[in-house]
Amino acid sequence: MPMQMPSDADSSGRSLGQEELDLLTRVIESGTLNCTKGTVVREFEQEFASFMGLPFCRSTSSGTAAVHAAVAAIDPEPGDEIVTTPITDMGAIAAILYQAAVPVFADVDPLTYNVTADTLAAKITDRTRALVVTHLFGNPCDMAEVMELAAERDLPVIEDCAQAYCTRYRDQYVGTFGAVACFSLQQGKHITAGEGGMVLASDPELARRMTLFIDKAWGYGDPKPDHYFLAPNYRMTELQGAVALAQLRKLEGMVAQRIATADLLSAKIAGVPGVFAPVVTPDSVHTYWRYALRVDSETLPGGAVALGRRMQQAGVLCAPRYVQKPAFECQVLRDHRTFGDSEFPYRCAQRADAPPVVYDRADTPGSIEALEGVVVLGWNERYREEHVTFIADTIREVAGELAAGEG
Repeated sequence: MPMQMPSDADSSGRSLGQEELDLLTRVIESGTLNCTKGTVVREFEQEFASFMGLPFCRSTSSGTAAVHAAVAAIDPEPGDEIVTTPITDMGAIAAILYQAAVPVFADVDPLTYNVTADTLAAKITDRTRALVVTHLFGNPCDMAEVMELAAERDLPVIEDCAQAYCTRYRDQYVGTFGAVACFSLQQGKHITAGEGGMVLASDPELARRMTLFIDKAWGYGDPKPDHYFLAPNYRMTELQGAVALAQLRKLEGMVAQRIATADLLSAKIAGVPGVFAPVVTPDSVHTYWRYALRVDSETLPGGAVALGRRMQQAGVLCAPRYVQKPAFECQVLRDHRTFGDSEFPYRCAQRADAPPVVYDRADTPGSIEALEGVVVLGWNERYREEHVTFIADTIREVAGELAAGEG
């Protein structure tokens, strides 16, 4: 019988309990569910800002909304370019397009799955307006080199920390290096409110811009408030804030459990032919939103797909190849399906003298290699030694079968 694995899709893999219920009760009894009049979302923002050591945090309705607010704070002109990673959620790319900028994709290191200063630099042009770095799976980008590049080119850095709570680079939390940090509270993240997100910054002008953008650009508290520019309603509700606040107060313990079980799995699979534990960025703390198992297809026929499918059949929660293909091969980007048939912002007056934007996987060999060779294991704070042992035993058994040419 396969072992029943904890899943972050339900209570088996989520630490939701009385603490969340107590704060939800407080909100319901208050009768105020909107954050503009309530107190819990503000309390959550203050606590998370303090936790991160930054002066400003504002909550949003989703992680996508957080990235959108960050891009809006940078305020690109139509047709400007923002360099990002091709291994990411579409929400992080749609935010760029909705602000009339063009996403440009830097390659990744095939061992860490992250963009690097070199791959970002290769995509910077005179149209580049910002750099987005995504700390994939909870493994930090090499921020010293990224920030040196950003300073040389005078470009703001947006850190996508949706998968990187408590992740550290050189004893500093990711999210505290760039101009803006974005987090997600989606169901499967380190902490969750079902949906939700946060943006953080140190610069008061960026903070002001994001505060306005999240709330229709209405100047609450201003002497003569108005709707100053085009902006949506991305407010978080007090109900989300209650769950988020309770989750935040458990965060460090839950992350410590993820790290401990991930380290245990790495030790248990050491020496298994054809499979490799995650490569952690030097001088860093990886916090394992997911556990990225690298597979050598020359040793194991069928590679990541064959190994992952057999692991799934044995009851291990995993995704061979993760997102299957780089983001730019999705129809919306490949065919420039944006606003009607306009292809805006790919086609616009501001880009009249620019070459057409064509995405080609040949430009990102590291990304292709990374996706072809990875099996991404589900991971959460409810994993215990028995679960890790089951996963390790399954990997060892399945890898042995593939290496021997069985099946």
